[in-house]
Amino acid sequence: MRTFIPPAIDWVRAQVELYESSGGLQGVTLKDTGLPCIIVTHVGNKTDAIRKIPVMRVKVDSGYVLVGSYGGRPRNPVWVYNLRANSEVEIRDREDVSKMRVREVVEDPEREILWLEAVKAYPPYQEYQNKTDRKIPVFIAEPC
Repeated sequence: MRTFIPPAIDWVRAQVELYESSGGLQGVTLKDTGLPCIIVTHVGNKTDAIRKIPVMRVKVDSGYVLVGSYGGRPRNPVWVYNLRANSEVEIRDREDVSKMRVREVVEDPEREILWLEAVKAYPPYQEYQNKTDRKIPVFIAEPC
C-alpha cells in the first residue's frame, strides 16, 4: 500500500485538501484565478508515494491537457518527472473521478493543437513560455 505525501507548498496542500474533502464541490478554481482546476493523483518517481496536484482544467475530447509551466520558472515542476516515469493517473474533475493514462506530447502538430487549447483556457501559459528558455512540457491524459 502506497503512502500519501501531501504537497509541500501551503496553498497547494490547502487546495487539494479542500477539493478532495468536499468531494469536488469546493476548491474547484485554482488559487486566485477563478478558473477551473482538476486534481491529478499520481505516483512519485523517487518516493513511490501517492502525490496530488491541482492543475488548470483544459478539457479536450475525453481527456485533459496537463501543462508543466511552473509559472515560467527555469525548471520543470517535480510532477512532470513523476508523469514521465509513471503514466497511470487519476483525474478528479469536480465530482467525477477517472483512471487515466498520460503521455507527453512533444511532436507537432499535436503538441501545437494542445498548447493552443491550454493557452485558450489559461492565457498566462503563453507569457510563462516567453519568460523561460525551456520548452514547457505538455501531456495529454486519456481514459485507459
